[in-house]
Amino acid sequence: MARIVGYIATSLDGFIATADENLDWLTNQPGLDLGEHDYHHFIETIQTVVMGRATYDWVAKFPGDWEYAGKRVIVVTSRPIENPKGPLETRSDIGALIAELRALEDGNVWMLGGGKLQMTFMERGALDEIEVYVMSEIIGGGIPLFPPTGLRASPKLKSAKMLGPACARLQYSFT
Repeated sequence: MARIVGYIATSLDGFIATADENLDWLTNQPGLDLGEHDYHHFIETIQTVVMGRATYDWVAKFPGDWEYAGKRVIVVTSRPIENPKGPLETRSDIGALIAELRALEDGNVWMLGGGKLQMTFMERGALDEIEVYVMSEIIGGGIPLFPPTGLRASPKLKSAKMLGPACARLQYSFT
């Protein structure tokens, strides 16, 4: 059975991007070294990437090669995607998608992008674990790590680690 995981960075004040979807507060971190927790190590453990439509649209607007070549990519959307940037599948039924993902046996599933889709999975008890990288930046507003939905949960903190002066890694389990 596949594990469904999150891997996401947030500002200290709880935002994953500025209101205009800018990530410069994250990408301009001087000397940031995540070591064994680096994205390139993480993505090697992933076979399937699941993202919402807003995340797909954000990723697709950047020039260059498809970031997820060699991975199965599923975009949760009810609208067709004209001229997709890379090979992908679409789904609109969250319940059926969760059952489909749970049946996979070829690697972990990454819930990529904003907290909205991750929250939808958490509300259904379908997110197993999340790694949150808290950056020493206060950006004053923007897109929240998790949208307020009224969900109350008590994930278990599996580990907390300082990764240099600008980042802390928090790993939580929901199972």
